[in-house]
Amino acid sequence: MSVVFDGGSLKGMQSSHSHTAPSALSAQELSQEIKSFISGVDAVQGRKLSVREHARCAVRLLRCVPACRGAVLEHLRGVYDEHVSMFLHNLETEGSSTSNLEDIIQEVHGVLSEFIRLNPRAWAPLVSTWAVDLLGQLSSKHAGRRVAPHSSSLNELLQLWMSCAATRSLMEAYSQCLAAMLAWCPDACVDALLDTSVKHSPHFDWVVAHIGSAFPGTIISRVLACGLKDFCSHGAKDQGLLAEKGSRVPKISSVVGILGHLAAHHSDSIRKELLRMFQESLIPSTPLSPTSSSSSWEASPQLRRAAVPFLLQLAALSPNLFGAVSSELVELLRPPVLLQLQSLLQGLPREELDNMLGLAVHLISQSPTGGARVLKFLADTATPASVIISGPTPSPNEGVREGCDRLLQMLLLHLHKLVFNRSDGAETGLVGSASSQPQRVTPFLEELRSHVGQLCAETLRLERKRHLWLHQLLCLLSVYGGPSVATETLCQLLTQARNPEELALAWQLHTTLSSCMAGLIPAAVAHCVAQIHTHTLEPRQLRQLLLNLAAAIQSQDEERKGTAGGQSSMAVQIGLAVSGHLHDFGPLLLHGDPAVSNATVRLLSCSPLPRTSSPAHLLLLSRASVTHFFLALRRRGEARKAGRDMGQTGEAVSCSVLLLSRFAAYSPLTLKAILQQLVEGALHKGNADLFGGQIADMSGAPLASPSVSSDLGASLLDINCRFGTTVNFSGSVWSVFHAGVIGKGLKVRTAANQPDPSGVIQNIQTLLAVLVQCCSSSSLNGSQSPSDPGEPLPINAEAAKVVAVTLVENVCPDVANGELSWPPEEHARTTVERDIHIRRCFEAHPVLFPLLQVVAAGRPALCYCSAVLRGLLATLLSHWEASREASSKDSPWHLQASCLLVSCMGEGQLLPPVLANVHEAFAYLNPFEVRLLLLAVWEYVRGNGPLPQKFVFSPDKGMFCRDFSRDGDVSRYVAPIHSVLHKNIDRLGHLCWRFQL
Repeated sequence: MSVVFDGGSLKGMQSSHSHTAPSALSAQELSQEIKSFISGVDAVQGRKLSVREHARCAVRLLRCVPACRGAVLEHLRGVYDEHVSMFLHNLETEGSSTSNLEDIIQEVHGVLSEFIRLNPRAWAPLVSTWAVDLLGQLSSKHAGRRVAPHSSSLNELLQLWMSCAATRSLMEAYSQCLAAMLAWCPDACVDALLDTSVKHSPHFDWVVAHIGSAFPGTIISRVLACGLKDFCSHGAKDQGLLAEKGSRVPKISSVVGILGHLAAHHSDSIRKELLRMFQESLIPSTPLSPTSSSSSWEASPQLRRAAVPFLLQLAALSPNLFGAVSSELVELLRPPVLLQLQSLLQGLPREELDNMLGLAVHLISQSPTGGARVLKFLADTATPASVIISGPTPSPNEGVREGCDRLLQMLLLHLHKLVFNRSDGAETGLVGSASSQPQRVTPFLEELRSHVGQLCAETLRLERKRHLWLHQLLCLLSVYGGPSVATETLCQLLTQARNPEELALAWQLHTTLSSCMAGLIPAAVAHCVAQIHTHTLEPRQLRQLLLNLAAAIQSQDEERKGTAGGQSSMAVQIGLAVSGHLHDFGPLLLHGDPAVSNATVRLLSCSPLPRTSSPAHLLLLSRASVTHFFLALRRRGEARKAGRDMGQTGEAVSCSVLLLSRFAAYSPLTLKAILQQLVEGALHKGNADLFGGQIADMSGAPLASPSVSSDLGASLLDINCRFGTTVNFSGSVWSVFHAGVIGKGLKVRTAANQPDPSGVIQNIQTLLAVLVQCCSSSSLNGSQSPSDPGEPLPINAEAAKVVAVTLVENVCPDVANGELSWPPEEHARTTVERDIHIRRCFEAHPVLFPLLQVVAAGRPALCYCSAVLRGLLATLLSHWEASREASSKDSPWHLQASCLLVSCMGEGQLLPPVLANVHEAFAYLNPFEVRLLLLAVWEYVRGNGPLPQKFVFSPDKGMFCRDFSRDGDVSRYVAPIHSVLHKNIDRLGHLCWRFQL
């Protein structure tokens, strides 16, 4: 037995012994204890000592003879090993017996703990080396046991060994030593730990992990430094991906395991230490003096050059470590750091650089977080300087840019292989995929799935090279993510593109994906519709989406001209997809944002109509289209008044006219609905001012503005109810209704606001154009096209009848549809109130006469306006009879109304030509003579009722015509006309030929 110690240590041990020995042994007893310990036989009784008795003898010597500490500690190794073996055996056999050595372990632990506490400088180095070496031996010796397999994680091994009293005692003793030595000599304790770790790795990693949890700041840096030295000693050639993990670089796998265990509670410390190692490796080498807390690797240029490859390999073996530093690493890679990194890597061999690039590509593709930031960094750095937008920081030099360019190209190539060579997984959404195995996950692409919108926005910036890289990445991401991601990507491009060049990227994406995905366009349009329903898109985005869809559909026309190339198939598919969702786009016609509604009408006006559609959807679309038409007219008028550019508003009106004409030609149901709603809308009080009309009351009289009308405090209804039982107003020719309030006199007539005449005329012409187009569709009514292509299509009689009936219902709702024949002129006295209402409606709505002209052109539709014509003519006869003016020109409205009325009746062939021309003479006559001519008109219509049966369809003209020769002699109705002509021959001589039979 050899014992080596110095005098100071012996004095310290003796001092500690004097405090801890329960009772001093005599020289004879001490001699017997030493003999018993050496021989293993009881010196008094002469029998062999048991393991327990031999261990107690060793503990007594440790207390009383400190010089024997080396031999005692060496003997205690076997005691601890015996206890560990019995502990593991009990676990394997599931026995309940406990070791009889546990109290000895506790006694030894108490003695050593007391020695370390009282004299740490003497005992801590000795005990720490013994404890950590014994832990390494025990871990390696029993690593193959069934309860401690190699495949167990550090946490499982830690729980196993810490449940054993022997190993737990050793761990606590070493921790006490390390805590005591940190203040004055930490390196000796940590070096022993790491040397043992290298010797017994990886079975010893649980010890380092536990100690690292207790002393993270010291252990983490020392573990990394040890791993770096070991990595450098094995050579950089073993860092490639083809090398087996941990086979040729034994320490790095232990480093990964230890840091992985510590990451649960000390991730910040690990991240800071990794980043510090990276930053320190870039700083040029300078002579450094080793300190007590430094691992001294910074002083070695060789270790500095190996730090970056070591960190890459470390990250490749532990994705968690890479994820912990990747986000901050990207922020750290500013131009100055990139230049330092380039200068560091320039001296590496070509093969080693290629291996590092491949390892970096692998790390990026397997990175579970921060992929979007890494991609942005690579794209920003690799983009040429003329278009890079990196803020105030200076751009890297060309070498750095080329390196990032190469790295990005390698990344895209690697991702392409991962996406298209997934032999062990199913390609979701790919045609012909029959595999039921789960798809292989690529973390980088998986993380980018949530950044599709940002990627599309960056791609649409159309920067050189950059948009090509990102577009290629979007294609790979779409194939990887399947139909859902492909649909989202295409929808984002359609939503964000702002010009044809940007929209072309969507066509290119579809061209690439169409070969492996079916039904992409319908799914993208359905996704867009879903976003509309959920109000996901802002008005600006929604408008752009609608305009892009319209541009896509309109590209079919360019294809017919041979200029669109391969866009035709996509344009047709978008058109068909949009036509299936017309009822979803229809409500957008009434969107609160005019830009959105204008974009919607542009889309719907060029979209193909579906082959079949439900009546409910058709009626909703028709109503929305008509409402938008009037809104577009109003916006055009507001733009004219404000002096703004009318290009957009004018285009909206044109598209709205086109949309209405296409809907009207779709089916009889939509034709009738649109015509009815156009007429009703033109006469509605909200739209009356567009066509020069005024808001009228129930009698048809214009209402005074609210600012002029005062509250009279009287209810006409109450007063009429009070007088209704005593006063009979019906049947009296002289009764006047709605002329005022009883007891307050006549209503005050106020001057109505006169709209812009040019705007009114333009609006009326637009309305008539819509009605004529809707009523002239040859594909709907089967009417023949005119022989001359320059001639307009004839107005369909059924369509004109719809306009006529709707007009009558709105002007005079109480008129029965069967009132076609005219009674004698005296009969008008019984319908005076209704006739006044009709006349006031014509006064309040100048658009009624143009509507009558449209009806008259669709013979015999004007017959169904008989009651309105009769009431209007009756009031005109009454006016001219009561007029005392010298000339008919003194009543301008009545003169114009009389002329237009006779002209419409002549156009509708309710009058023969000789009577239809009388309005040409009205301006030259006095009121009484005008009444005579109108009375002749009344008598003719009364004698020859305006019945549709009198009209016969003419195939040559493509319209209905009336043969007046069957109505008898017309000369008796012309006699008053000739009389008036003779009387005014000086003024009407040039018109005599117009009234020849």
